[in-house]
Amino acid sequence: MKIDNYPSDFSCDIAIELDGITTRFGKRLIHDNISLQINAGEVMGIVGGSGSGKSTLLKEMAGLLRPEKGTIKVLGQVVVTSSADKLDWLRKKTGFLFQGGALFSALTVLENIEAPLKIHARLSISLAKEIAELKLLLTGLKKEVGRLFPSQLSGGMVKRAALARAISLDPDILFLDEPTAGLDPVSAGLFDELILKLQKSLGLTVVMVTHDFDSLWRITDRVAVLGEKKILAVGNMKELSCSEHPVIKELFRGPRARAAQDFNKK
Repeated sequence: MKIDNYPSDFSCDIAIELDGITTRFGKRLIHDNISLQINAGEVMGIVGGSGSGKSTLLKEMAGLLRPEKGTIKVLGQVVVTSSADKLDWLRKKTGFLFQGGALFSALTVLENIEAPLKIHARLSISLAKEIAELKLLLTGLKKEVGRLFPSQLSGGMVKRAALARAISLDPDILFLDEPTAGLDPVSAGLFDELILKLQKSLGLTVVMVTHDFDSLWRITDRVAVLGEKKILAVGNMKELSCSEHPVIKELFRGPRARAAQDFNKK
């Protein structure tokens, strides 16, 4: 993990700390006093039923949403009360892959990847292009794809292009919101392999929200289960599959979960 300009009290062992996070949308309580630690260099999955606040929690970690109460530290920096300068620092240290890719439709793929480099790194046009082309290749896309617009890409290519943009600034942490949603099983498997390859080669901490149990079995080190407005459990997939908690049991022993578990035992 890269260490540069981190606060002196930053522990290399902990990438993200959540302490007492409470979130409301109007009168609706989403998170009730959630605490969690994510280790540097691990792949952490976040799962839960619909409406459990998985994507909301992910965006709070990334500084895109602000909880009502609690503290979030990312790489030793407090996110919730951060100044504009600290949030800019955070943008450089984290990458975010949105569920639908969220590519700018009016820009080419290469221009999409260049955007964070120009905004946050303030690089020259030529250097930003050179780095963007490298990120494109790292995600398995050919150089020619950079000239295309998002509307000309397949679903899998959109995911890879968005991933290239997410790693454009060489982040330490990568946030993934439903990375394999909408992909066929083969494409989803290849994307899982790509994430794992990048995580290992770039030394990334990965936090991933997903409903894809195949992905959870393939690439996560630990998984946090959201339910009843809290984190019900944190553990590896084998441990969670044995839980007798009714919410966890329903999630991890349903038909789709069992199929993924049986497949990954082969």
